[in-house]
Amino acid sequence: MKVFSEKEALNKHFSVYKNKGLKLGLVPTMGALHKGHLSLAKLALKDNDLVVVSIFVNPTQFDNKEDLKKYPRTLDADVKFLQSLSNEIVVYAPSVEDVYEGKTKAESFDFDGLENEMEGRFRHGHFDGVGTVVKRLFEIVEPQNAYFGEKDFQQLAIIRKLVSKYRLPVNIIGCPILREQDGLAMSSRNTRLKPTYRKESPFIYKTLQRAKEKFGTKSANQVTQWVKDQFAKHPLLKLEYFTVANSETLKPVVRKTKNNKYRAFIAVYADDVRLIDNIALN
Repeated sequence: MKVFSEKEALNKHFSVYKNKGLKLGLVPTMGALHKGHLSLAKLALKDNDLVVVSIFVNPTQFDNKEDLKKYPRTLDADVKFLQSLSNEIVVYAPSVEDVYEGKTKAESFDFDGLENEMEGRFRHGHFDGVGTVVKRLFEIVEPQNAYFGEKDFQQLAIIRKLVSKYRLPVNIIGCPILREQDGLAMSSRNTRLKPTYRKESPFIYKTLQRAKEKFGTKSANQVTQWVKDQFAKHPLLKLEYFTVANSETLKPVVRKTKNNKYRAFIAVYADDVRLIDNIALN
């Protein structure tokens, strides 16, 4: 398996293939890979002639310096994990300097308001950082296809908006959430959960499933209040937000209408580990 830390070497490697018109797929990650990432890479291998998995902990999307410091960095293990799927995958694991060229600062984006909902209300500047690094990776790798998980559904919507507004020649493919057997959404942050909190964390998805059931007969406000009440009674998990939103605009729902699709979004603290999840409601 080839691992590149510099974009020049990566582009030199791919220049021959690109000249032949072969299709290139990109799976952007921040490392600490799990089976969810592997499912993205597997789909990319199926759809493309060549696949790059980028492993880069992007500093511009962290509003919390402690969170950036604690984010797991496991490059050697990640490479072995990808090798278990295919030796043909190419890994791009750059330094901050290689990506940002001495200008480690987020661009300012207008995502038509998508960036102001949910995560945007609680993580200042987060989506400017996401937009900056994804746009940069697209410029460096020049993929035809790029793969993102639906666990970060808001991020997926924003990346689609980025591609549309900036007319970037990349096809964005959203991939289903992969879950542990107990329902917890797979996440690199799960490795940081203390045993007691890991045991309790499936409560998040169970609550989302119950919320989906209730949404069939209850209003969005009633479902939201019910979720808040459940977490208020939980001894360990702290609810940051729960929102029922329009799946396209991500705006909070005031009144349900028949022709719209809705999704529930949640963020919860398990001790100092922040977990997010979502579920389609109809």
